Parts: sequence; structure tokens; C-alpha cells
Amino acid sequence: MIPRLDIRPYCLRLKRPWQTSRGVLTQRRGWVVRAAAEGHCGYGDCAPLPEAGTETPEAAWAALSRLADQTNGRPLQTVLAEIAEAGPPTPAARCAVEGALLDLAAKGAGVPLRLLLSPESPALVRVNAALGPLRELTPKILQGTCHQGFRVLKVKVGLEPPGVELSRLRELSAGIPPEATFRLDANGAWDLAEAARFIAGLRHLPIESLEEPLRSPDTDGLDRLQAEAGFPLALDESLPRLDPELRLAGLTVRRLVLKPAVIGGLRRTLAVAERARDHGLQVVITSLLECAAGLWPVAQLAAAVASTTPQGLATSDWLADDLGPAPRPTGGCIPLPASAGTGFCPSAEWSSHV
Repeated sequence: MIPRLDIRPYCLRLKRPWQTSRGVLTQRRGWVVRAAAEGHCGYGDCAPLPEAGTETPEAAWAALSRLADQTNGRPLQTVLAEIAEAGPPTPAARCAVEGALLDLAAKGAGVPLRLLLSPESPALVRVNAALGPLRELTPKILQGTCHQGFRVLKVKVGLEPPGVELSRLRELSAGIPPEATFRLDANGAWDLAEAARFIAGLRHLPIESLEEPLRSPDTDGLDRLQAEAGFPLALDESLPRLDPELRLAGLTVRRLVLKPAVIGGLRRTLAVAERARDHGLQVVITSLLECAAGLWPVAQLAAAVASTTPQGLATSDWLADDLGPAPRPTGGCIPLPASAGTGFCPSAEWSSHV
């Protein structure tokens, strides 16, 4: 039984603005969800970001309040089953509550969350570096990042004219090791003609993939662009719009970027990842700039997915403050603890509040 579900707000500063073609973030606001039962506490994070595909903060708060009323005093497995059946339209709220309950369940079972999700999960997750806008990069930054062990360098594009960005990529490509590649994310910056020209300009450059090239994506346009690209194109925030039921059968891109707060929960995301593999698609589990309470369960999920593609989880260093120790890469990988649950432990300052 779950005696109570507590919800507490937070606001965390970013070290520098997080900029994409859809806007700029300078802080992350959300709510920590705590579920308590039988001497254990489980934690989840609800930090909605509508431009990335979640509900609004107002809708998330209403859903969290409703879920707290419906959850308190009820059997944990019953509530988890109801959340799995419901899915969106408030995916960030449902993901946070499910994350707290799964953390609680894993602690009750005495296993890391990844093993609760998939018994063969590894304890190490390869990740890409999250470097921000292309225009802010320098050869020194790239050299330092590669020296840390990262081999996939994720960069935001679509913030300047395509010709300017292509020239910058050519310059920077000359200074990275032969095994390093760029993972580009346009966040829906271009129309079809612009995207086609940009992709053509990437020939002979070390490009690992390109996410969300189209402002108004459709299957025909994506099919054409993927045929012209010598690397995977990926869907992220547009996936629920293009394929609301997430059946994946008609997709022509080669990769999916999955955010549990957008998909509607850890287990729902795991199921989508398994279907994607059945359709021959690559899978990347990605952070939504969550605080440590949210990043730990997403990292555990990435281990359960066991994709060989580097995952998008190296985002903790973007936060100037956090609610507790967060997953941090070592040698281009995030090591996951053997302790039960997600790995999140509130700091002393926050433990009295959450």
C-alpha cells in the first residue's frame, strides 16, 4: 500500500541558456514526486516542457494533484497498472508518478530499477556529449570533450543561416579525432528545401545523425530526406504528432529519440523502444533536462533498453543547482549503482523538503 504521495515544487538555474530553434531556457521548474511505503521512499520528477511535446505546467499540476488523490492508500501495483493503461495526455505528470512508484517498487524488491524493467540490463550506459549551439563551440571545447572520452558530440543547429552553420561544421570537423562524430539536432528549424540543402552540404563530414530537420514534418518529406542522407535521420518531439498511437509501421527515418516525459512513462517508453527495434529502428533515450530525481530513472531505463547507440543523458552539468547527486559520465559512459531503486538520493538540504 502507498500511504501517501507528496508533491513539492522546485526551480533550478541553468549554468548557461539552453537554446534551440524553438526557444531559450534559463531555468528548469517542476515538481518532485515522493511515494512512501514500508520504510522506503521513491522519487520522480515532473518538469513539463510543452515545446518538447509535454503538457503545459498548468495541466501537469492539475494531473499531479488528481493522481495524488487517487493514489494515496491504494496498492502500488494497482496504481502502476492504471498509469500504464492511461498513457497521455499528461505524459510528464504520469511519468513522474510512475517513476516514483517504480523507484519504490525496486527498493521494495531490493534491486536496481533497470533490473526490475529488464533482468539482463547492463550497469554502464554509453552517452553523447550535450554541447549546446554550434555557434558557441570552439576547437578547444571539442578537444576537451573528446579528451573526456566522448565520441558522439551533440550540437544544436538551425539557429543561424544554413550556409554559416555548414561552414562552421567544416572548420570544426578538421579538429576532432577520426573516431568522433557530430550528432546534430535542428529542433524543426527548416522547411523541406532548406533541410535538403543542409543535408547535401553535410556530405564528407563526420555526421552521426540529424534529429528533427523539418518544421512541419510529414512521412513523404522525411522519406525523401532520409534517402538523400548518408546517416540516420531521427524523430523526437514530432513523433507523437506523426504517429499518435506509436505503431511505428510507416516511419521511414532510421532512428527514434525517446523522452519518457513525452512518451508518458518509463514502461511505455520501454515498450516503444522494443517495437522500434522490431521495425529495425535505432533508439536513443534522452533527457528533458530533468533534475537528478528525473535523470536517474531515465538513465536506468536507458540501461534496460540496452541500445548500442550512445544515449542522450549527459545533461546534469547544465544545471547550476540540483536536488541531489546526478548521473555523471566517466569516459563517455554513465555508470549505474548496484543499490536498489533509481540511484537518486536527495541532498541534505532537500531531504527535509521532499
